[in-house]
Amino acid sequence: MIKITVVLFCCLSVLIIISGCSPPSYGNNKKAGRYYNIRGFKMYCETYGTGKPMLMIHGNEGSIKTFAGIIPYFSDHYQVIVADGRSQGNSYDSKDSLSFEMMADDYAALLDTLHIDSAYIIGWSDGGINALLMAMRHPEKVKKIAASGPNLWPDSTAIDPKIWEEENKKYTLTVNNPRKTAQEKEDWKFFMLDWDQPHITLSSLHHIKCPVLVMGGDHDMIRKDHLTAIYKNIPQANLWILDNSGHGTLFEHRWKFEHYVNNFFSSDYQKTNTY
Repeated sequence: MIKITVVLFCCLSVLIIISGCSPPSYGNNKKAGRYYNIRGFKMYCETYGTGKPMLMIHGNEGSIKTFAGIIPYFSDHYQVIVADGRSQGNSYDSKDSLSFEMMADDYAALLDTLHIDSAYIIGWSDGGINALLMAMRHPEKVKKIAASGPNLWPDSTAIDPKIWEEENKKYTLTVNNPRKTAQEKEDWKFFMLDWDQPHITLSSLHHIKCPVLVMGGDHDMIRKDHLTAIYKNIPQANLWILDNSGHGTLFEHRWKFEHYVNNFFSSDYQKTNTY
């Protein structure tokens, strides 16, 4: 699937970023983590730091480990809540399909279970889609959003056409293949999530009431004009396109990402856009 290939990049980037130090074992930290019964499955979640709640939502087939590079900075300023999404990381779920709406509802339910009224949200890639849907479906749960690399629909007007064509070929060649093993079924489930979804209209973004920082790289797999359209249709939105960056903004420009997002969350909203 389109964004699955990015996960390999993420893992490598995180290792590079944190080399030379010995952080906690994010994603497998028994002191910080526990399981919660969320909407029919056990969701694994870790919390770090104190202060105002911040929820981090990873991308397709990612995990808590996606955010290993930025958890230390944000946990100095916030209570960081970071969970493995349904069927990802340590959060096993046996269902044979997924939807972004389903996962957005999962994260809202997690906040309820943790007795958190509302939170700041960082969503990367598919996590950015989940964050936008949370703001539409559970507006009371969201203070502000930083969404990096989200898309609203699954075609070449949103995704880089070259990347989309590669995935189109993969779908055409493999759609009728039998999937016998559990891993093959899981891989197909996540491929189909991004191949067939999301389906969010620009007009539906008008219902988002919280401030949103829409982010992406200047050579992101999500098209710049698509990110700009998202920005223009959210009433209180800012746009930040990072120079010399691909889809992995929080890995490629970690320090810029941390400080820019923290400033957006901690300051009164003022409309800006940075190309």
